[in-house]
Amino acid sequence: MLRQPTFKSIALDLLDHTTINDAAMQIGARHSRLDILVNNAGIFDFADATPAKAAIAAVRQVMEVNFIGTLAVTQAMLPLLHKAPQGRIVNLSSSLGSLTLNCDPASPYYANQFIGYNASKAATNMLTVQLHEALKGTAIKVNSVSPGFVKTDLTGYGTMTPAEGARLPVQYALGGDDSGRFVEPDGMTPW
Repeated sequence: MLRQPTFKSIALDLLDHTTINDAAMQIGARHSRLDILVNNAGIFDFADATPAKAAIAAVRQVMEVNFIGTLAVTQAMLPLLHKAPQGRIVNLSSSLGSLTLNCDPASPYYANQFIGYNASKAATNMLTVQLHEALKGTAIKVNSVSPGFVKTDLTGYGTMTPAEGARLPVQYALGGDDSGRFVEPDGMTPW
């Protein structure tokens, strides 16, 4: 008889470090380790804009959730990931976080100048680069994944369904020896 997996969610607030630490303690108590961490934080504020016009409060909120929250969760979960036979960290990023694409007038992303959102995803990419370096020699692999333009509550529109957008993050969460990469459905993305 096949046993059905049991799923249990743990609520946490990326702006409340107590809930993040509580989540890590609950996971440790229940499972003693964490095999996969998918950092999927992403908010956008319509007051975000070019550096000359962006509302500072909007930029601060986007950075706090998209980057600081991701860093806080990662720090809290690292001890549990070290206990896994093959830990995986997948940081959900965006092509808008590529400095190369932001600098290229020929890039389809060039016109999307949102200092808060773009900087938050560039910072997430830096987290990936530095974690990759720090985790060399361990069983933990870390990558930045830009799933593509997915129709979500964040965007309200897009070219991919959520199921299609989940394919690449799931691929990197479930295996492979790649680490320290920034990928999207078409292949490698320049940092």
